[in-house]
Amino acid sequence: MLATMKLSMQADIAALQSAESFGQLMAVFMWVYAVCSPPGGWIADRLNKKWLIIASLVVWSAVTLLMGSARDFDQLYWLRAAMGVSEALYIPAGLALIADFHRGSTRSLAIGIHMSGIYMGQALGGVGGWIAQDVSWRTAFYSCGLVGVAYACVLVVMLKVRPADEESADAGGRNVTAGAKAFWPGFMLLLICFLLPSLPGWAMKNWLPTLLQDRFALDQKTSGLLATLTTALAGLLGVLAGGRLSDKWSRRSLRGRTYVSALGLLLLVPALAGVGFAPGVAAAAGCAALYGFGFGLFDTNNMPILCQFVPPRQRAMAYGLLNFAGIAAGAWLTPLLGRLKDSGIPLAEAFAISAAPAFLAAIIMVTLRPGTHNCGQSSDEP
Repeated sequence: MLATMKLSMQADIAALQSAESFGQLMAVFMWVYAVCSPPGGWIADRLNKKWLIIASLVVWSAVTLLMGSARDFDQLYWLRAAMGVSEALYIPAGLALIADFHRGSTRSLAIGIHMSGIYMGQALGGVGGWIAQDVSWRTAFYSCGLVGVAYACVLVVMLKVRPADEESADAGGRNVTAGAKAFWPGFMLLLICFLLPSLPGWAMKNWLPTLLQDRFALDQKTSGLLATLTTALAGLLGVLAGGRLSDKWSRRSLRGRTYVSALGLLLLVPALAGVGFAPGVAAAAGCAALYGFGFGLFDTNNMPILCQFVPPRQRAMAYGLLNFAGIAAGAWLTPLLGRLKDSGIPLAEAFAISAAPAFLAAIIMVTLRPGTHNCGQSSDEP
């Protein structure tokens, strides 16, 4: 939402008129999110995940409300940093909680349904640009913060937990408690696969509205809605389709999930090159949608693939390490793109170059060997 409201916020906070400063505002969230993700996962592996998730939502909602009252760049900067702490506490705990409940051939689809909420939120983030242009950017923050407070009350009553005990058997009844004793080599490859596509991933999230404004002279409302709706709605389809396909493929092959993930990464390559150099708005939207669908195929399988390498009681921590690598990469790239833009280098060129890490990640993903003696025995796959 912040990316879609840039023009309106610039009118009230002059420091945001610099692309580099705006990039720093986006990056501080990612740096804090990255650094706090491993300890957030470590905490989630040891404490009640329900109350950790609720606490995260309360902090997120309070920060969002306060952002609506921010008067200068420094206030926004520190509030964005605090939001990074909240997010770091949530994602490892939330995904590990789902993995605790889904211990077989439903895991990717369950993760995909959860991820669909994230993509729906990104799509609705485009409404932020609309509200900011027609009403006020402060109103957009206030309304989202209030919704978060209300939903925290719902979770207190409705959210359940299941102990992350060592999984004694997979869906086929086979013993899986001996898995993942030597998972680190495979996990490190998975970490690289997570890091590389995060570079273009955060570029799309943070700079696509600006790219569309620069290339096609779109206003804030139109560029924000186009950037978020195309990528997020296509991503929603990607996580659901990828979850279903991965669960089916995993019944026939331990590498089924990694193959689907690699397919998604390959789709990012033409999408990233196309969105920067598309001849018109419709073509750019089509490339953005292809990107969203491909990233959805990849995104829905990260935790399920990690579960093939890492034992249950270490999964939140392990996902926190993945988050650290991926988000730190984005935090480094986001202000860099702002500096390049300020120096006259178009965002389109940067987007096309960022296709290279996605292609490399696809190659590495295909080489992963879940369930072998090199990467650790599969912990729960049929």
